[in-house]
Amino acid sequence: MRVPLYLSAVLVSGFGTTALWLIAGVWVKSLTGSDGLAALTAFALWAPTLLGPLLGSLADRVRRRPLLITANLAMAALLPLLLMVDGPGRVWLLFAVLLAYGTQGAVHEAAETALAAGALDQARLGDLNGLRTTVTEAMKLLAPLVAAGLFARYGGGPVALLDAATFALAAGAFALLRVREERPAPHRRPRLFDGARLLWESPVTRRLILAGGFTMLLAGLNGALIHAVVDRVLGRSPAYAGVLYAFQGAGSVLAGLTAGPLLRRLPERAPAALGLALFAVGAAGRALPYEPGALAASVLIGVGLPWVLIAATTAVQRQVPAEAVGRAAGTAHTLLFAPNAVALALGAGPAAVADVRVVLPLLGAAGLAGAVLVARAGRGVRTGARLPADG
Repeated sequence: MRVPLYLSAVLVSGFGTTALWLIAGVWVKSLTGSDGLAALTAFALWAPTLLGPLLGSLADRVRRRPLLITANLAMAALLPLLLMVDGPGRVWLLFAVLLAYGTQGAVHEAAETALAAGALDQARLGDLNGLRTTVTEAMKLLAPLVAAGLFARYGGGPVALLDAATFALAAGAFALLRVREERPAPHRRPRLFDGARLLWESPVTRRLILAGGFTMLLAGLNGALIHAVVDRVLGRSPAYAGVLYAFQGAGSVLAGLTAGPLLRRLPERAPAALGLALFAVGAAGRALPYEPGALAASVLIGVGLPWVLIAATTAVQRQVPAEAVGRAAGTAHTLLFAPNAVALALGAGPAAVADVRVVLPLLGAAGLAGAVLVARAGRGVRTGARLPADG
C-alpha cells in the first residue's frame, strides 16, 4: 500500500469533515435561534457510533478499498443537498444528512483500519496510525479557520460544497491505491457480537480497550470542566477555551509523530500507560491558576490521549485476524468513545457546582492509578499472535 497516497486521502477527508462538524451547530443556531437544536447536531453526528459493531461488520463482508471509494462518493453526492437548507423549515434536512454523515464515518473508520491491517506488516502499523493521527489533528488546527471564514461570509452552503469536494478527492486517492485484497469468505449468518468476542478473547486487546475506554471517560469529564477552568481558575473569557484546545491539538500532532517509534520498540501497553499518565498529570495541572501551566497541561493532554487510542487501535490490527478487523474495529470504536460521550453529559452537572480545583486533582489521581494498572498488567503476554477468526 502506498502510504503517502493513503495519508493524502485521510488529509483531504479530515479537512472537510472538521470544517462541517465545526459549523453544523452554528448553522442550526443561526437559522433557529435554538441552543438545544444546535447541541443536537453533535449528537446526530455521534449517534451512529453506537452501531459500530453492526456497521463495522460491513467492512468484513466486502473488499475494503471499493467500500471506501463508494462511501466517499456517496457523501460527495449527498452533501450538496445542504444547499437547500435556507430556513428553519429545512433544518430537518441538515439533521438527516448529519446522521448519514455519522453512519458513513463509522463504516469508513472500520474499513480504513481493516485495510491497513491487511496491507501492512505489523511493525509498520503503529507508524501509520501515528501519522494518521498527526494528519487528522493538523487539519483540526487549520480547518476551523477556513470554515469560520466561509460561513461568516457566505453561509453554510459553501462549507458543505467544500466538504463534498474533499470526499470526492478522497475517493480518487483510494481509487489510485494498489492493494491486493482477497474476496471475503461468505459468512453463514450475521454475528453482531463477533467483534466483542475477538476483542475480549485476546488479553492484549481486552486490557487496552478497557484502558482506552477508562481514559476517554476521564477525558469526557475533563472536557466538561474546561469552561469552568477558563472562568474560575484562570479568570479569562470563554473564548480562551479555544487557546487551550489549540495547544492540545499541537500536542496531538506531536503524539502522532512519536507513537510509531514507541510502538516499534515497546509493547502496546507501554505507550498506553505512559499516555494515560501524561493525560492525568495534564488534567490535574489545569487546577493551577497559572496560564503557562494551563497551556503546558493542555499539551500533555494532547500528547497523552492519542497515545492511548493509537496503542489500542494498533493492538486490534495486530491481534485480530485480518478478515475480522472491520467488525472488531467498529466494536472497539464504540467501546472507546461511548464513555466519552456519557462523561460529557454527566460532567455538565459537576461543572456547574463543584470546585474544579478539587475535582481535577482527583481526576488526575484516578488517571495515574489507571496508568499503573495498565503498566503492570499483561507482562509476559505475547503481543504478536493473532486469534482465530471463529471461536
